[in-house]
Amino acid sequence: MQRKNIRSQIYEKVDADLDKLSIRGEIPLCGEVEVSGAKNAVVAILPAVLLAEGPCRIENIPDISDVEIVLKMLYQMGANIRMINRNTVTIDCSRLNSTEVSYELARKMRASYYFAGALLGRYGQAEVPMPGGCNLGVRPIDQHVKAFEALGASVTLERGVIDVKANEEGLIGGHIYFDTVTVGGTINLMLAAVKAKGQTVIENAAKEPHVVDVANFLNSIGADIKGAGTDTIKIKGVETLTGGTYSIIPDQIEAGTYMVAAAATGGRVLIKNVIPKHLEAITAKLIEMNVQIVEYDDAVLVSRNEPLQKANIKTQVYPGIPTDMQPQFTVLLSQAEGTSIITEGVSDSRYRYVDELNRMGSNIKVDGKVAVVSGASRLTGAPVKACDLRAGACLIIAGLIANGSTLIEEISHIERGYDNIVEKLSGLGADIKRVTVQDAIPAMEIG
Repeated sequence: MQRKNIRSQIYEKVDADLDKLSIRGEIPLCGEVEVSGAKNAVVAILPAVLLAEGPCRIENIPDISDVEIVLKMLYQMGANIRMINRNTVTIDCSRLNSTEVSYELARKMRASYYFAGALLGRYGQAEVPMPGGCNLGVRPIDQHVKAFEALGASVTLERGVIDVKANEEGLIGGHIYFDTVTVGGTINLMLAAVKAKGQTVIENAAKEPHVVDVANFLNSIGADIKGAGTDTIKIKGVETLTGGTYSIIPDQIEAGTYMVAAAATGGRVLIKNVIPKHLEAITAKLIEMNVQIVEYDDAVLVSRNEPLQKANIKTQVYPGIPTDMQPQFTVLLSQAEGTSIITEGVSDSRYRYVDELNRMGSNIKVDGKVAVVSGASRLTGAPVKACDLRAGACLIIAGLIANGSTLIEEISHIERGYDNIVEKLSGLGADIKRVTVQDAIPAMEIG
């Protein structure tokens, strides 16, 4: 496929933020839904393709805007990209003409920092704008810097751009103990270290499923990584990584979101294409809340016929309850009997959505990293705004259980991580549609 054709395919949704979601609630979700490839894995594996000296075919990629942004970054750097279908892409980076990442694209997504590790590992240098315009020390990108320096690279920050360079001898394997568990730092160090001379040892490594998936992809094209999924990862550098075919794991958070949505609406949903082990913490908490769950080899059946029970939740690194599931659990707990306590153990600012939920009738009070949720709230449809990806998912669930119509703005956040969520929820019986501003206004009467 010629590059002018791929442009039209991967640019389409990147800047779209004109539509809204209109939801009429109080309809139990019923039926079957299939989970797509993991967002948090694919946004790291696509940059990792830069390390391969041959074409890579990546399958089970989700149809989300974050994927389109990463593909656009690769395209602008000279990669040859060919879309086989909406979930499969082949990428050949053998003729890359740049090690610089576009500022305009990098500011759209946090995971753009994976280009630093991949470019450093392949070419010995990278220029990557700070993702989202954040500063060193404010968010845990300082651990990424520590990782690169452990391999002998020099890191400078000038005008919001991270400039990373290997020394004259190239990258040398090193030993690093992360100060905090960091998924991004763990993955970025793996990307940089796979072709470094000697062995790299990562201690206090992140154990999330997408960390393991990135390691498995790298091993599939010739890397030598052992211990992924434990807190110690050992990497022996290799000279060459070849191309190959790899399929992305199912999305743990998308699966969890549909599990919570089924429980919240009092429905019965078979969620297919999942790895039940990745969902154990979510499953255990839902069972504690009086939700019925049946596990199969690659599916879970979620149903609820009884009132929800209160529960206390603390988000943790894997295998604990993911921080990306905290907003979804919050809206679910707003429907439970009694008072629940949620403690955010990972992120610094996860409660911005609470004002929107309270606008719909929930009773949630936030103090720092703790939220007190008074249950059995009667939610009413209202115009609300998605302030981030998982907040958007939370508001969709709220709309599904609320009386009347809910209108959600800024849905570009939602499309960053959920593949065709309107179609999937509609297939489960939800009254949800994507509308223009003009179409949405009449839908705001309260039933």
